[in-house]
Amino acid sequence: MTAIARKRLPVVMRGYDRAQVDAFMERITRALRGERTMAADEVRAARFDVVVRGYDRRAVEALLVECATELRGGQPVGTGRPRRAVIEPASLAKWIHNIRFTGHRVRGGYDVREVDAFLDRVIAGLQGAKPPLSPRDVRETKFPAVRLLPSYDEQEVDRFLVQLADALETH
Repeated sequence: MTAIARKRLPVVMRGYDRAQVDAFMERITRALRGERTMAADEVRAARFDVVVRGYDRRAVEALLVECATELRGGQPVGTGRPRRAVIEPASLAKWIHNIRFTGHRVRGGYDVREVDAFLDRVIAGLQGAKPPLSPRDVRETKFPAVRLLPSYDEQEVDRFLVQLADALETH
C-alpha cells in the first residue's frame, strides 16, 4: 500500500462526501498497485458532493494532486525535475469548466463575474477560439475583491490558479 493510500483526511462541518472520496481513493490505490489502469487526468477531473460532516475539501484536493503526480510516475528527467505528462487541451478545458469554488456574499472574496470571465477566456484559448494564455498570464492574474456581492473564496481560487498554471506548463 502506498503512503498516499494511508493518509487520513480531516472531517469538517461541510466537506466532500466521505463515501465518494473513499471509493475513489480505493480505485487510485488499486491503480497504483497495478491492479487497474487510471490516468492522472481522471484524478484531476474527479468531483465529489459537498455534504455535512465530509472530508476537508482542501485536504482532498491536495491529496488528489499527489495522487495524480504518483500516477504520472514522477520520474526524474535531466534537470532533476519530475517528468510531466502532456495534458490534452480538451481534458484541461473540461477540468476548468467543472471547477467549483465556495461562494460568499457577506464575507467577501473575488468577484464571481471576473473569475468566471477569466476561466472562460482560458477555455477559449485552449479550444483555439482566442489566443491561448501562458502559465505566466495565469500566475499574474489579479481579481478584484468585493463585499456584499457574489464572490468566491480567495484562497480556493488562488490555489486553483497555481494548479492551472502548472497544468498549462505541461500542455
